Parts: sequence; structure tokens; C-alpha cells
Amino acid sequence: QDSRAPPFERGSGTRLSITPLSSLRFAAVALASQPGGSLVEGMQNLAHAEDCSCKEKRDATFLPPKKLPANSRYSTLLLERQKTLGSSDLWEQVKLPEGANEDEWIAIAVIDFFNDLNLLTMALKDCCTHETCPRMSAGLYTFAWCDGDRVKTPTKMSAPDYLEHLMTWVEGELNNEAFLPVKAGAPFPTNYRKGMRVIFKRLFRIYAHVFHSHFNDFVVGEADAHLNHSFKHFIYFVKEFSLVDSAELEPLKELVNLCMEQRLRSKGKKVA
Repeated sequence: QDSRAPPFERGSGTRLSITPLSSLRFAAVALASQPGGSLVEGMQNLAHAEDCSCKEKRDATFLPPKKLPANSRYSTLLLERQKTLGSSDLWEQVKLPEGANEDEWIAIAVIDFFNDLNLLTMALKDCCTHETCPRMSAGLYTFAWCDGDRVKTPTKMSAPDYLEHLMTWVEGELNNEAFLPVKAGAPFPTNYRKGMRVIFKRLFRIYAHVFHSHFNDFVVGEADAHLNHSFKHFIYFVKEFSLVDSAELEPLKELVNLCMEQRLRSKGKKVA
């Protein structure tokens, strides 16, 4: 659920001040110029940054990394994916390998993105608090949480509460073998693609909140290049498999368009 709200105000770090209204423009410059890198390394940098604007601390539950069982139906596809890992061409990394099952490919990817964003939300635990972020927002957009179980009606809440609900809910969906089968030959449910679209839509909101409200923290912590790389990977994937509607990407429309423009320029160079 989305609703309009005034731009959310945030404080800035001591090394570099980026206002909420200019953070996306700054992120666009960084996205166009910086190389990528490991999100794990980037989150470690952010967590140890001495001059980050994180002052209030909060407790946060770290969810264990999600792993597919050994010798599952995904084993062969995971080995195939290793061939493109580390490639400078993110578009090649997201493309479906020849002969692969698209549903299985999406399952592998959503687990990777879940693990990345789990690290990201944990790194923000001292920056994104009930005091700094009393509403889960992204610029002019605010998000209300509803999962039909723990929260039965759309409810506005602080960003850390929203993120905790979101990640716990995604973890539950991915652990449900009726939704995400791991045994060879087990059919995917008829609502699988619809369910995946909801998961990816909600995961995108983490990026949206971070770029609008915490990008300065990533710059100060020297983790912005890693954030940009992760975001570009995510956008390439959801665009390749039509997993998030354009209307849902509006909070970061400028950055999404830049990602796709970069892809077109890169493709043109290869053709030439």
C-alpha cells in the first residue's frame, strides 16, 4: 500500500552532506561512475564507519542466510551460474542460461537478493531507527505493511519495524516448500509467479528507502559503490523477467532509467 507524504527529512554525516532532495541526483552520478563490488564488504565498511550519521542504536534480529539444500533440484543450475559470477557484465549474469527452467532461475535469484538485503538492513540498524525514520518512506512515497497474518490490515509504521516485518515475511515464504519446492520433480504452485512479483516489489522498497533516506550514510561509510552495484543487479533482473511493474519503481524512477540507459549504451558498444 502506498500513499503520498511530504519529503522525509534526514540528518547528514560529518564528512559529506547530501540532502534528501539531492541524494538521488548524487546517487545517479555515483551509479554512472563507480565500479561494483561485494555487498558484504560494503556493509562491513558501513558498519565500521566512525563518522557515519548513525547515533541512535536499536536492536535488530539478524536472519540467517538462506541456502538451498545440498543436492536439491537447483544444484546443476547453481553450478551454471558460477560461470558468470564476477563478470563485469551484470546483464549477462541475470540472463536465463540456455535450457534452464525460468522458475528455478528466479528462485535462485530471489534467495541471493534476500541474503544481500538482509546484510544491508542489518548494517543500517544504528542509522535507521524509530527516531530517525518514524515512517517507512521513499521521498514522496510512504509504505504501509500488510501480510494478512501478523498484520491483517495496511498499517503505517516506522522503517525499522517495516523492514523487520518484510524480511521475516520473505524468509517465511522462501522456507515454505509448498511455494518454493526444492525436491526434483515437485511442481511449482500456480500462484508462484504472482507470489514472486509481490516479494520482488517489496524488496525493491528497501532500496527505495535507503537511497532516499540513507544514501549519505553509505557515502560516509564508503559503501555506496557496493549499494549501487547491488541495486543495478536487482533492476536488471526484475526488468529481464518482468517482476516489478513500472508504477512500483516510481520512487527511484531516475535511477532505474539510468540503469537501463547504461545497459543500452553497453549493448550498443558490443554490437559495434
